[in-house]
Amino acid sequence: MGAIAANTVERGKSFPLGASLVADGANFSVFSKHASAVELLLFNGADDTRPSRVIDLDPRTQRTYHYWHAFVPGVEAGRIYGYRAHGPFVPEKGLRFDVGKVLLDPYAKCVARPSHTSRVAARSHGDNAATALKSVLAGPDAYDWEDDRPPRTSFEKTVIYELHVGNFTRHPNSGVEESRRGTYAGLIDKIPYLRDLGISAIELLPVFAFDEETAPEGRRNVWGYQPLSFFAPHPGYSSRLDPLGALDEFRDMVKAMHRASIEVILDVVYNHTAEGGADGATLSFRGLANETYYILDENSGDYADYSGAGNSLNANESTVRRLILDSLRYWVNEMHVDGFRFDLAAVLSRDERGRPIASPPVLLDIESDPVLANVKLIAEAWDAAGLYQVGGFVGDAWKEWNGRFRDDVRRFLKGDDQTVRSLASRLLGSPDIYGAQGREPEQSINFVTCHDGFTLNDLVSYNHKHNETNGEWNRDGSNVNHSWNCGIEGPAEDAEIERLRNRQVKNFLVLTLLSTGTPMLLMGDEVRRTQRGNNNAYCLDDETTWFDWSAVARHADIHRFVRQLVVFRTARALPLERFDMTLNELITQHRIEWHGVTLGEPDWGDVSHSLAATMHFDADRVALHFMMNAYWEALTFAIPLLDESHLPWRCCVDTFRLSPADISVWSEAETVLGETVIVQPRSIVMLVTKFHDMGTRE
Repeated sequence: MGAIAANTVERGKSFPLGASLVADGANFSVFSKHASAVELLLFNGADDTRPSRVIDLDPRTQRTYHYWHAFVPGVEAGRIYGYRAHGPFVPEKGLRFDVGKVLLDPYAKCVARPSHTSRVAARSHGDNAATALKSVLAGPDAYDWEDDRPPRTSFEKTVIYELHVGNFTRHPNSGVEESRRGTYAGLIDKIPYLRDLGISAIELLPVFAFDEETAPEGRRNVWGYQPLSFFAPHPGYSSRLDPLGALDEFRDMVKAMHRASIEVILDVVYNHTAEGGADGATLSFRGLANETYYILDENSGDYADYSGAGNSLNANESTVRRLILDSLRYWVNEMHVDGFRFDLAAVLSRDERGRPIASPPVLLDIESDPVLANVKLIAEAWDAAGLYQVGGFVGDAWKEWNGRFRDDVRRFLKGDDQTVRSLASRLLGSPDIYGAQGREPEQSINFVTCHDGFTLNDLVSYNHKHNETNGEWNRDGSNVNHSWNCGIEGPAEDAEIERLRNRQVKNFLVLTLLSTGTPMLLMGDEVRRTQRGNNNAYCLDDETTWFDWSAVARHADIHRFVRQLVVFRTARALPLERFDMTLNELITQHRIEWHGVTLGEPDWGDVSHSLAATMHFDADRVALHFMMNAYWEALTFAIPLLDESHLPWRCCVDTFRLSPADISVWSEAETVLGETVIVQPRSIVMLVTKFHDMGTRE
């Protein structure tokens, strides 16, 4: 650290916000509208019980409008700092100043964690300097990106793989060096696995610095949906111990992914913060400008909670809008990420009183921002208070998590009644949801599992959630899972039940990866990763949530099945997407014929459990014929007769068959003879035909 003259401090500037290092020092600027005084605190280390220097900002010369600022000569990159803000504690007016609390800079690029953090100390009265999270001064961007070029993969060719940075390589059998397990560096070591799987984008659970203490006693919050900062990468995912290590290690990971033609999408949480509700912790925003950053009841000052986390960010307030836009631009410009999935994005469509608004300024700002023009924008278009905007999310650039795809596919394969009509729509990109908007075929993000809920293995192994180890008496997590245990709750030694589960897993994978839309897979579903029936494992950092790499060999058949499905989709072996037409054009310009067990006679009845469809892609000179049997007995399906211009049907997928006969490339697939095909119970069959003059493109 550079030496700082004891009394040297200059006026500084209000812009840019945050801490900005220049040649001879650093400018600090922070927003606080109602503070009566602000102190800038400099520390020598994260564990310091008191600052090495306290700089009182003069409201006459070092406050411009609502921005407090100072220029401090001599400070260097790596300097640890924080703020204290003086002001009234009047909760009913939205003011919650607490001068005893060391506050994070909302624009901090790195966060320093003391050896012992304490959320309790951040909630109680008194000085918490020794246990407070602190900000770290980052230098000007000198990182060598070399020839980094974002892949810019179109949505039409995108297959998303949702993963958790820590859990992906934490297991001792991961093959990753111990010091790199559970880190950005460890993720680099697994790029060959991701490439082999064939995915084109990883969607990382939150990597913004987050509070790990928001969990039941004796447990840690590991999912990351408790953000402390919207700029700093989570220090717990860095293998480096220096305060700035996470910055470059994250960039190393992004650069390595890009070299492998894999995009990096961040799951971002701009709907709430880790500070919680009225009994929560004063960490940053609450102590600087509580009345600005949060949606509050106009009469009582109570926190509105549309996130299920105790507070809701006031995203359409001008200062908060700027914070969100600045954060997004930073991650694109300085960290080179390729896209964002917005957690509980419907919260961002609420005004300062929590009312939904037709044209939310923050969402329109994001969509129209030129820096964000080439990145992927994905909305989880609902919130925890019941606002559901799937099919109606504001703007033209957003793709949406399709929760109805998840539920309808689950219900059909489970064998529920009244599911066939809905399934037909989900297979075609959900035109009942998106067709009226003239949206693209890839508008729907198709998934049946994600971090929140059962894994795919558990979806076919448990009828009920088993969250006892979370410490919340199994009251947490959803009770509506549309799951089926195939006859026995939990692990089964019965070979027939295991075969059925394997078949159901393959059925889910076929419908996810071969339906119109953008498919998303959950980490480990390709090898039947289990969480032992836990559908809300946010607070477990153990083998319950870690990727068990021994499963790659144990479930090699499923792994192979997924790899080949991805090849079918991304290598254009099957014409599942059209690049330049809307969803409705895709459906109307390509003949799609619906059938039941009899050609031309689909059974749309309430108790139907089967469906067949023929899809003609004349421009590609290919036709597909799907037969889906969710019934508990085998069904005989009639198949379309082919004229002499076509080659015979070949069976490329049959989920009833054992590997490797369950999935085959065209050149190796079995020719189908006759006019009917028996589709076994709980199975899906896909036939493919090509024109005689068609090559053998795989």
